[in-house]
Amino acid sequence: MEEQFKTLIVLSHYLETARFRQFWDEAAKSRHIVDAVPGFEQAIQAYAIHVLSLTYQRIPRSVLAEAINIEGLSLDKFIEHQVANSGWAIEKGQEKGQLIILPSNEFNHPELKKSTVDGVPLEHIARIFPILG
Repeated sequence: MEEQFKTLIVLSHYLETARFRQFWDEAAKSRHIVDAVPGFEQAIQAYAIHVLSLTYQRIPRSVLAEAINIEGLSLDKFIEHQVANSGWAIEKGQEKGQLIILPSNEFNHPELKKSTVDGVPLEHIARIFPILG
């Protein structure tokens, strides 16, 4: 039982640090733990997509494939589903949809925001200079 907890801690660490390839490799070694949780892979894939969407505006197909552990035709169908239902797009001019465009959000598309803090007028600062000198 202690070994299973160690494995879960390692898996958790890989997820928290977005090291998805290492996560999937370790999960493959521990199928007996992973298979005990219904919907485990889908939940992890959803989490990986969430993390990627907070980080990227555009993501290479290979990075997506590694993060969600899907390749080939299954990946093609997954991307098609996301394009149809989740606002994803495939960048034009890219070979075989090699670059995926993710929907903009406040984290992956930051905008310069004007500070709402009032500044100190220059004349107030100028009064301090004689004191400092």
